[in-house]
Amino acid sequence: MSKLRDEAGPGSPFNRTAQHDAKRAAILSQAAQLFNSKGSRATTLRDIAESLGLTKTSLYYYVKTKEELVFQCYLATLDHHLQSMADIELRFTSPLERARQFFLLQFESWLAAQQKRGPHYAALLEIASLQGVQREEVETRYIAMFKNLRGYLRAGIAAGEIRPCETIAATRAIVGSLDWIFFWLHSLPRGSVSEVALQAWDVIEHGLYSGDDTYQPARLAVDVDVEPYIQGFDREEQNRLKQQAFYKTGTWFFNKKGFNGTSLDEIAEQLNVSKGAFYYHIRNKEDLLFSCYEYSLDVTEKIHEQASQLPGNGLHKVDQVCRRIFHAQNSERGPLIRYSTITALPIPRRKQVLARTEAANRRFGDMLSAGIADGSVRPVAPFIAQQLIAGAVNASMDIKLWRRVDDLDTVAIDYFDLFFNGLQPRAS
Repeated sequence: MSKLRDEAGPGSPFNRTAQHDAKRAAILSQAAQLFNSKGSRATTLRDIAESLGLTKTSLYYYVKTKEELVFQCYLATLDHHLQSMADIELRFTSPLERARQFFLLQFESWLAAQQKRGPHYAALLEIASLQGVQREEVETRYIAMFKNLRGYLRAGIAAGEIRPCETIAATRAIVGSLDWIFFWLHSLPRGSVSEVALQAWDVIEHGLYSGDDTYQPARLAVDVDVEPYIQGFDREEQNRLKQQAFYKTGTWFFNKKGFNGTSLDEIAEQLNVSKGAFYYHIRNKEDLLFSCYEYSLDVTEKIHEQASQLPGNGLHKVDQVCRRIFHAQNSERGPLIRYSTITALPIPRRKQVLARTEAANRRFGDMLSAGIADGSVRPVAPFIAQQLIAGAVNASMDIKLWRRVDDLDTVAIDYFDLFFNGLQPRAS
């Protein structure tokens, strides 16, 4: 009997290690699927156990808490990315081709999960909510993935395959675009995903600009909202400014610590107001998060509306919107909310936020369509391009974590340069 156990191969029903690993992988895949759709806040261990036909007691054999399960799902996602990169590096020597293969693989992995050909991987939405060693371990893997991709770009520039660009900004923009596919790819027919992936890469590789030379952004005139003079008895305006301060500070905490890690008492302390005064305006944490999304959307919708009235071609307007939102995110008007907390909202409120978000993103698509018509934009699929830009816009809220920011507009130009000029070398 011991001989059979010793000789049991990976596919043998007597290989207990393989059975344990397979069951653990099934739990992580199912948990990832539920976290991606419902959010970790609304998903319980009972939900995961029942969806797999297990008891909670059986599930506890593999994982003790939901927080531990979120952590394990994130490790599985990042280990998949890093292993994929290692495999790509064995198969391809061209740096540009390595970047291309990694980009396309994210679409294929998503599609394989939908078609039950592969496991689900958790979208990395709540890294900020992890604590201590768990957060450090996830961030270490994330940074390793980031550096690998940045390394492809730097090697490509050295080899002449990729035009000179600011590689930290370009890498962050690519990763942000890939993170965003979680929000929009489900709206397309499954049979189109492979072609959509190629069209998305075409935008990354060749950019949006229709000219042979390099697109040069025009000067940006950033509108600065001047705070109105408040008369002593204008309580309505005073309350508006107080609420705006709550939203800005709340957004900062949600972006930095996630929904679970954010404390309303800590926000009140940061604002130097009593808890009673704070709770007079804000009923609970969910209300505050929803209001933070509403405030951020108010800002971005105003920017889109202003840009639509500007003179110039479609590409110029896209450029202006991107950089104006970037300024809003990283100036006194911000920060704006990162969509990493979107699954913390209940479904009805989440749908409200996403409906407004999609309407704002369609403004990008409208400007791109106008650019194709006026000749400033290459013939691309506007819907795909608008989603890539939206993902990068969302990710740009973290830019100060990745590089030094002296002149805000210079950094904005570096960041969005990828979408206008692409990775391929241009004529001049």
